[in-house]
Amino acid sequence: MTESGARARRVAERRQQILDVARAVAEADGWGAVTSRRMADAIGYTQPVLYAHFPGGKTEIMRTVALAGFTELATATRAAAGRETGARAVVAVAGAYLDFAAAHPALYEAMFQLPIDARFAQDDAEAELRSGFNALATVLGEGGDGTVTEVFWSALHGMSLLERAGRMRPEHRASRVAELAARFGDRP
Repeated sequence: MTESGARARRVAERRQQILDVARAVAEADGWGAVTSRRMADAIGYTQPVLYAHFPGGKTEIMRTVALAGFTELATATRAAAGRETGARAVVAVAGAYLDFAAAHPALYEAMFQLPIDARFAQDDAEAELRSGFNALATVLGEGGDGTVTEVFWSALHGMSLLERAGRMRPEHRASRVAELAARFGDRP
């Protein structure tokens, strides 16, 4: 490996280490606990090193973590759908989506609630956002303008937030998902 290749690898590893620490701190203590001082202490670098990798500071770190989260969510929903179609695919994807949101609350918050300057619902949206949207659209067989996928996504998002807040009966999740499958599962 060349010297420049080795340096690029070290920079990429350090950058990933910063992201991993930020995500771990956020999952443990919330995004308010993700400070440059705490992260620098956790990884053994100075604060200027953090800013060298993320000049936009915490906002850039949250955005990068959130975009990676969209990739993870797309992977999880695609895997859940597998070869299923129709209502069974909707049930599988809804379960994977809701489980993802519950398992990664701080990541989900960064993805959907924090200001990350992402271009949702735009033609020039980041590839990670398009990938997540397309994973849902594929399950639905969406061939239109994306409205059906937006409605499905918003239903999943609302369910995830209400579940997390304890405002939905946990024992009724399967019934709620079945209702989604009845409405979205066998579209013409």
